[in-house]
Amino acid sequence: MHIAVIGTGYVGLVSGACFAEFGVEVTCVDVDETKIENLKKGIIPIYEPGLENIVIKNHKAGRLHFTTDIKSAVEQALVIFLAVGTPPQEDGSPNMSYYYQAAKDIAEAMNGYKVLVTKSTVPVGTGKKLREYVSEHQKTKTNFGVASNPEFLREGAAIADFMRPDRVVIGSNEEDAIAIMKDLYRPLYLIETPIVITSLEAAELTKYAANAFLATKISFINEIANLCDKIGCDVHDVAKGMGMDKRIGGKFLHPGPGFGGSCFPKDTRALASVAKEFGSETLIVDSVIEVNKRQRLAMIPKIEEIVGDFSGKKIGVLGLSFKPETDDMRESPAIEIIREIQKRGATVKAFDPVAMEEAKHSLPDIEYAADEYAAIEGVDALVIVTEWNQFRALDMNRVKKLLNAPKIIDLRNIYEPKEMKELGFEYVGVGR
Repeated sequence: MHIAVIGTGYVGLVSGACFAEFGVEVTCVDVDETKIENLKKGIIPIYEPGLENIVIKNHKAGRLHFTTDIKSAVEQALVIFLAVGTPPQEDGSPNMSYYYQAAKDIAEAMNGYKVLVTKSTVPVGTGKKLREYVSEHQKTKTNFGVASNPEFLREGAAIADFMRPDRVVIGSNEEDAIAIMKDLYRPLYLIETPIVITSLEAAELTKYAANAFLATKISFINEIANLCDKIGCDVHDVAKGMGMDKRIGGKFLHPGPGFGGSCFPKDTRALASVAKEFGSETLIVDSVIEVNKRQRLAMIPKIEEIVGDFSGKKIGVLGLSFKPETDDMRESPAIEIIREIQKRGATVKAFDPVAMEEAKHSLPDIEYAADEYAAIEGVDALVIVTEWNQFRALDMNRVKKLLNAPKIIDLRNIYEPKEMKELGFEYVGVGR
């Protein structure tokens, strides 16, 4: 089977490379000529563990191709994935201009039956509109199928998530399209991956609903952590007691400075926007968005409690990406926290293992250190914002000597308060 993937962003590139790993003939298309030429050379535009190896391996094997020529890619393919960006607009609704431009280009190039599959996260009802839009713009009238196949990839673990997913959701109202999609995912039958067949609309909503629910768990435990700070108990004990209930589960019950990235902030706002369009209230989702917004700023008093007056102080920051194992800075809590520290008169020296080049676009006026210990040297306090593994076992004797004062604000709770105090540190976590 030949497939085309339109868009070589995070979702498109990971999906295309992984399908090629399954033995499928894949052509990835993008309008960015520089990106396509770099991909042909094995230069990957994003950081994702394991992705570079899979791209290079399958490109060399002749299964994975890169081009700017959408016409040739569409003509060869039976299945065409739309994986272009749908960035949020000011009102929270997704910008669909790239999506419909890609749909127009596909329509004009179609030369026979194709299944058009939406991978991008799109508003409910987009699949129905896609059929009408493509029909209007076809130069050669031909039948085609429409499906929705939302992605559930975690940044930092995307390859494993694609190769061994919890489920594959296929939304379509057409038997032919469903049969072709099931055939495409046949390699996953061997590991008994559940294939969930739904309507187009249900598949589109499932993506938003899943991310909004996970975001709800994060905002909920952050509220509980803030209450624990007031009461004087440990949120880890509370989360453990909650998570052992199988109806709740322990995942995503980790307090911190709030969620970020390309999915949760965008998808919660988009879900609220979709609900408004259909005349339905989303009181819980609206609250999740507000709690997350407040949580970032709630970290500033924690830092101030340890640092005192920010004026003239230098603060060390470890971790800039929104989570470990990615260079994604989109809506990272680190951006807002660092800007607030600067507003209060302090300077910042920071280190992140992979995200510093990306961070310079959002935070051009901070000092970037060569490694974690360089970020700690000579600062008045250390703030841990992202829980990269290499920050979990710092040499605390060395840290103490490098700091101007033994002060640590741990926004990811990777150290134990009692142990840190025994080592002579003034230490504060979140909800502990």
